[in-house]
Amino acid sequence: QVQLVESGGGLVQAGGSLRLSCAASGRTFSAYAMGWFRRCPGKEREFVASISRGSGGDTYYADSVKGRFTISRDNAKNTVYLQMNSLKSEDTAVYYCAAGLIGTTPVAYPYWGQGTQVTVSS
Repeated sequence: QVQLVESGGGLVQAGGSLRLSCAASGRTFSAYAMGWFRRCPGKEREFVASISRGSGGDTYYADSVKGRFTISRDNAKNTVYLQMNSLKSEDTAVYYCAAGLIGTTPVAYPYWGQGTQVTVSS
């Protein structure tokens, strides 16, 4: 069982930056791939980024965030991060972190956080 708690969301102007954090419980954090998903207003949950288990040598991004967002992990702190730069109004969403297998679909991740709101004002 893994429990995940996101933090770092908030209100930011377009062009600004935010860093989301997701703290995981348990001693097996490094055994899980980690993902970030988001639910934009009126839309289905969508993939944002993922990072492989262990040292996190493999990362994947949605085309919409590639070059602007960076996912990373610190296994010593049981934490995964999402650095978001050059934010756009369309990035406004509730952001969720998830733990499981590497992948871009929610079904690959059995464990989810409660979400953190990111609002980008134009």
